[in-house]
Amino acid sequence: MLTAGRIVFSRMDEVHYGKPAAPSVAELVKAYGAERVLLMVSGTLNRQTDEVEKIRQALGNKCVGTFDRMPAHSPRSAVIAATAQARAAKANLIVTLGGGSITDAAKVVPLCLANDIATVEDMDRIKGGAGIEPPVVRQVSIPTTLSAGEFSAIAGITNEATKVKEMFRHPLAVPRAVILDPEVTRHTPMWLFLSTGIRAVDHCVEAICSNESTEFSDASALHGLSLLARGLPRVKADPADMRARLDCQLGAWLSMSGLAAGVPMGASHGIGYVLGAVFDVPHGHTSCIMLPSVMRWNRPANADRQALVASAMGRPGEEAGDVLDAFIRGLGMPRSLSEVKIGRGSFDRIAAQAMHTPWVPRNPRRIDGPVQVKEILELAA
Repeated sequence: MLTAGRIVFSRMDEVHYGKPAAPSVAELVKAYGAERVLLMVSGTLNRQTDEVEKIRQALGNKCVGTFDRMPAHSPRSAVIAATAQARAAKANLIVTLGGGSITDAAKVVPLCLANDIATVEDMDRIKGGAGIEPPVVRQVSIPTTLSAGEFSAIAGITNEATKVKEMFRHPLAVPRAVILDPEVTRHTPMWLFLSTGIRAVDHCVEAICSNESTEFSDASALHGLSLLARGLPRVKADPADMRARLDCQLGAWLSMSGLAAGVPMGASHGIGYVLGAVFDVPHGHTSCIMLPSVMRWNRPANADRQALVASAMGRPGEEAGDVLDAFIRGLGMPRSLSEVKIGRGSFDRIAAQAMHTPWVPRNPRRIDGPVQVKEILELAA
């Protein structure tokens, strides 16, 4: 019997890697004919390094402004503020330099521009992506972390009123181009680089273990996981090892191939959304805490797929949950909810809210309700 399926490729045009960011941006801006470029960047990089200034100088008078006030988890109010600046500047391209929160926000700003969104309440009109005007302004992304959201057409934006991270999506929300320059990650705090690396590991692992995995996603995720498993300890041991940093960036890129092609994530991502939006736990730390526990809970349903994970991490024959636990601990990352000050008194709320995320209902071991989510939370307590 033939295997049948469908792989959907994103609307991204190109990825540049291993080359300096500033001249690469200038090359892309010229090729795209963009004349009015808004920078959306990390405030720390803008104030404390010369990385943003290098890009401004490379763009010259084509740079029409800089937005550097995006908090973690991309709150709606900050997205609206960035939209207002882009609208006033008549920007026709957005260039981002920073982590996942900046990248995700910059995916939604063009949706707001195309659909005349001017308030946080107006954003309800574009949530979900159905029946909306397509974005005209596109993004070029220069990531400084490994969470790899730049390879997805989905953006997670936090609704401050409800403390829920909501999904905004459109095929053209994915950046038109991504530039992977390991040099710009030198300024990223080590805890952030390593923890977002585990976020990329989480992408790989949940793609491999998904009931909807494909040969395409397996090939990308398994090699991406292998690159990350080798590269992250090397960066921790020697922060100046640019080859190791680039390996991690390439692994993070490969980690997203499955998700970008339609393979769903599982309970680690779903619960992680709630931990981030409600408790302000950084993206990477949510994966550090939840992934081994989710793997242990899922093992009765997918031990064969988990064996692939252990092998890709260089530990064939061992339990994948244990391999991941030891790997994350070896990087010095948090491994329990108690380490981020989340106690059992919050488990009911987390479990109920997690059921409404896109990923918990598609976890490889079936989750019928909050009781089972609480079983996973107990393993991570």
